Amino acid sequence: MHCFACQSTIEEGDSWCSKCGAATQQRPDPDSERRFVTILRADVVDSTGLVAELEPEEAVSRLEPALAAMRAAVRQFGGIVSKELGDGLAAVFGAPIADDNHAPLACHAAIELVRRVAGLGDPGLQVRVGLHSGRVVAYMVASEYSKVYEIGGAAQHLAARLEAVAEPNQIYASEACQNLAEGNVQFEYLGRKQLKGFSEPLPIYRVAGATDVSSWRVRRARSVARFVNRLKETARLRQLAHDTDPDRQTALLIGDPGIGKSRLVHEFVDQLTREGWLPIHAECSPNLQGAPFSTLKALLLSILEGAAADADGLTNLTAIHRSAIDAVLDRPISDPEWGELEPHARGRAISEACCAIVEGLVVRRRAVILIEDLHWIDRASETVMAALASLKAPGLLVLLTSRPNGIPDWVARSNAEITALRSLDEDAGREMLDDILGSSADMADLKNRVVLHTASVPLFIEEVCRNLKDSGILRGHWGELALARPVGDLGIPSSIQGVIATRLDRISKEERALLQIAAALGPSSTESLLREVSGLPQEAFQRCLTALDRVEFLVRIDVEQDGLLEFPHEMVRQVTYDSMVEKLRESVHARILATLESSGRWHDEPNRLCDHATRAKDWPQAFTYGRAAARRSLTRSAFAGAASYFETAMTALDKMPFSTLREADAVDLRIEARVAFMWSGKVAESFDLGREAERRADAIGDIGRKVAAMTVRSGTQNFYSTPVEAIATGEKVVRLAGQWGNSGWLNLAQYTLGQAYFIAGRFREAEQMLGQACVQLSGPDASAPPGTTPRTLLLLCCMMKSVTHTTLGEIDTGIEFHQRAAAIADESNRPFDRVAAGYSGGFLMLGQGNPGGAADILEEAFALGQKYGIRLFLPVVECHLGIAYLEQGRLDEARLTLAGAHEEARSVGYTSIVLRTSIAEAVALSRVGDVQAALNMVREVRNTARQQGFSGLEAEALFSEATISPATNENERNLVLHQLRTAIAIASDSGAKPLLQRAEALLNGMLADSR
Repeated sequence: MHCFACQSTIEEGDSWCSKCGAATQQRPDPDSERRFVTILRADVVDSTGLVAELEPEEAVSRLEPALAAMRAAVRQFGGIVSKELGDGLAAVFGAPIADDNHAPLACHAAIELVRRVAGLGDPGLQVRVGLHSGRVVAYMVASEYSKVYEIGGAAQHLAARLEAVAEPNQIYASEACQNLAEGNVQFEYLGRKQLKGFSEPLPIYRVAGATDVSSWRVRRARSVARFVNRLKETARLRQLAHDTDPDRQTALLIGDPGIGKSRLVHEFVDQLTREGWLPIHAECSPNLQGAPFSTLKALLLSILEGAAADADGLTNLTAIHRSAIDAVLDRPISDPEWGELEPHARGRAISEACCAIVEGLVVRRRAVILIEDLHWIDRASETVMAALASLKAPGLLVLLTSRPNGIPDWVARSNAEITALRSLDEDAGREMLDDILGSSADMADLKNRVVLHTASVPLFIEEVCRNLKDSGILRGHWGELALARPVGDLGIPSSIQGVIATRLDRISKEERALLQIAAALGPSSTESLLREVSGLPQEAFQRCLTALDRVEFLVRIDVEQDGLLEFPHEMVRQVTYDSMVEKLRESVHARILATLESSGRWHDEPNRLCDHATRAKDWPQAFTYGRAAARRSLTRSAFAGAASYFETAMTALDKMPFSTLREADAVDLRIEARVAFMWSGKVAESFDLGREAERRADAIGDIGRKVAAMTVRSGTQNFYSTPVEAIATGEKVVRLAGQWGNSGWLNLAQYTLGQAYFIAGRFREAEQMLGQACVQLSGPDASAPPGTTPRTLLLLCCMMKSVTHTTLGEIDTGIEFHQRAAAIADESNRPFDRVAAGYSGGFLMLGQGNPGGAADILEEAFALGQKYGIRLFLPVVECHLGIAYLEQGRLDEARLTLAGAHEEARSVGYTSIVLRTSIAEAVALSRVGDVQAALNMVREVRNTARQQGFSGLEAEALFSEATISPATNENERNLVLHQLRTAIAIASDSGAKPLLQRAEALLNGMLADSR
């Protein structure tokens, strides 16, 4: 029988291959899957030149030894040769069976590959190797004579490019591979190099050699948190250490990777060492799993290093036992009797010698033997470890660690105390995060998210935090970190991908298929829904569910209420989901969609149906449910979410076959989406929607839809262009909408034109246009375009009417229209409506000379706008809140608020608010004594307002400039008088009486003083 992985001969009855450590049972062809792996590419340098003059047979004979050496090196470290290339090969590590050490194994294989080829004695044969870790699609390809395990994806091309630029007998690795193997392998950074096919230079590392650092020391060096919790497990180990019963001296800690086995046992061994115990340590290595006695050799070296003072335990050995120890340690052996022993007798002598050494040591001093990662032990060492674990020697404690799938049978015979480690509890997880992130209250939300994301698995917590720090989201030192920007998706660090994938490969094919369906359903699902989608018979379904619950992949939360099922944390779900190839994902989501639709219970959750339809590439349904989800979000004032669903619906619609009906739907959808994009602050995108809708309506000759699209574009121009352009478009749209006879679009066009008049400083025309819309929207036949309602549009018109009349000094009328807006907001209680009414209420209070009352109203509106992401209102409300603070003399708060409003207005593209905020900021600057900076700012505003047609803001800037400017001499005084007279002229023309009165009062005062 031969090993399926490396083709080495396997003895009858063996469970593991002695060469590569793979399980011996025959496996079926692996399914096509997405995998995170390390790819090795190697070839012979200048192979063409080596064989150009040779006959075919001679050419094969020249290159075949190198190829054989390459294959052997790959297989020695658990890799799979996926393709032979004539003068080289491509290999993959971490597939078809996942291995979280795929990058270190690939690096060790590359080192061994170069060594083996160099050892062939042919100086002409030189190789170069490229290594890269990344995501691939792995699948079987069957030809007429053979089957090949192939990999596809961009990752293999980077490995090939690295191989192509490597120097002879050198190994080049990508940054992704280096990050995963660092500590286990030595790297030299070569800088960034331009590789063929890649737009930017990429960082490249040279593999300089393997390290002799243990995996524990590598993990310890990366650790950024102290040891927490595990009090119960430590107490049990301590009880065992001091138990006088010689039959109970072995302890095994089992747990999945990252759970904290090594940290716990090392902390405990350190405690015993401080109490006088002799520590003896060996670590089973995946790199040396095929090397006989590799673990035992490490154990003996640890004994020799730590027991120098107890040399009697070594010198009292018999000659044959000393030869046995020398054989394990690769020392010269002079005793001829050793050479005459049969292999079985040699093995028995090695085992007896090791037991004698340990027994001799513990007579003088208590000792603790720690064997880590028993699942990777080599077969030759395993027999000796079984003997040591079964020793009945007082003063000896044997500690073992293993993953659940690698526990040898002899552990049970040694009467071991077995402890299964679980994740930390949530409090301990937060304690660990306090140590990593710091104790700042600003980190509380992130800590909660990390705990839920990782289920408090210690390694996962550390690696997620490291990922956030490496990406620049967290800044500072460990223990004192701060958020540099908002945290989006916590993601899955590449160092954890293989850890979780290794666990997934331990479950059956049927269980995995069910888990993949659950992953597609989301973080949680119900038994009934999962059962219906899977189509499994009840007995098989329950069997799989029980198995998944037992290994904590899919946990039963509530058995009584339809069996609620949850993933222990998001990373298990995401790795499971990512393992599916695209075709499988589509089919799973299609089955889920069909099940949800047939049940009829999910029609009130269009967002969920939209997600499954999109992932199933069912474009008609994705369009239908995406639009429904967007409309649902709009009713909740969730504008950012609505915009996202509208984008999904538009993308889905454009993937459907072209037709006039499709184009009409595309125009309607963009028109309807305008509100979501505008009010979530995506002004540029809203402008593009209107322009695209207009183009498509024009292409199908639909005049009505073209007018509607122009109305959308007109509305965005109030924020996205100059007043002159906005008014020109608005007047054209009002005229066309009137001719079309669609009162809903006419009402919207009049509102946007009224707003454009206001922004331009043409206040009387603004209140008249808005008044017409208010009359039409107040009647029994009131109508509004899709995406809004007559009541909401009436509220906006009343809001702008109130603001306009307040600007004109007509306070009573301003109060009347604000009250109408507030009544609509109270009736609907929609956040959007309440923010709009809050703006007009705050503006009115400012006009009445009550900045304290204005601040109260605007603070509430601003908080509500922030909570619901109503971005277009935020800079408007925040600007006037800053003005309210300024008028109250709260200068620090005013400057901070105005700066925020200025930045937000600029990011949204709200030019008029950028200018108004700058005027108020200039006044605030002058009040803290920085007059020159204030003058520079307000003069820039005045010039911009004049050039772009913001006449009302020009007048405000002139008045503010006059109040800021010094008048200590005749020239300065004349300049101020000129500013005031210009402001008075503009205010008089526009009808802005409050501004007119203030400017006239200041002018008259200055003229009176000069007499």
